[in-house]
Amino acid sequence: MEFKIIIEIISLGVALSMDAFAVSVTSGLIYQDINKKKSFFIAFVFGFMQALMPLIGYFLVEIVTNIVGEQTGGNAGSLISVIVTWIAFSLLLLIGGKMIIESIKEMKSPLEEKNPKLFSIKEVLYFGFATAIDALGSGVALHSGLSTNTTIWLHVGIIMAITFVISLVGLFLGGKIEKLFKGKIELTGIIGGIILIGLAVWIVLSYYLGV
Repeated sequence: MEFKIIIEIISLGVALSMDAFAVSVTSGLIYQDINKKKSFFIAFVFGFMQALMPLIGYFLVEIVTNIVGEQTGGNAGSLISVIVTWIAFSLLLLIGGKMIIESIKEMKSPLEEKNPKLFSIKEVLYFGFATAIDALGSGVALHSGLSTNTTIWLHVGIIMAITFVISLVGLFLGGKIEKLFKGKIELTGIIGGIILIGLAVWIVLSYYLGV
């Protein structure tokens, strides 16, 4: 039974890491000064956030369940899932839209005024939070029988490891794609923004349509 649960957690980890993968590709595209150290930092942040959010979601449901009962706890979990879905949508839409607007403005600037986009710790943390917040809802699923108060720590550790590796792959691919646009850094920003907006729409569709 435990082996079956681990397989389900691995599947969940892969599913959750797809958001981080998309944003990792975006990061590899837009940052012109990316290197191995920065890549590992980005992958760690994305992995940590994807593990932290289900953990928070799990214990939020646990606390509500202990206070008001299992049925109300389940209802609270469903409400959490709806709220975080729309928060993730709004944040990614905002980031993606801002990125596209800034890139279009950059395209209209004189050549000598154009500046490459550089790595930003603050922006990476923002990316990590925006990408992972919808994973709060997965904490509800973990609480419904996949995890216990003891095994949840192992399970989110697996999710973190999977997301870390997949994020590194995304950064590598993004860097390779970025090389195709050398001298056209504005286009990488536009493509990155489109990816984020597409991810925002996907998060909403996947929640309501189960796709």
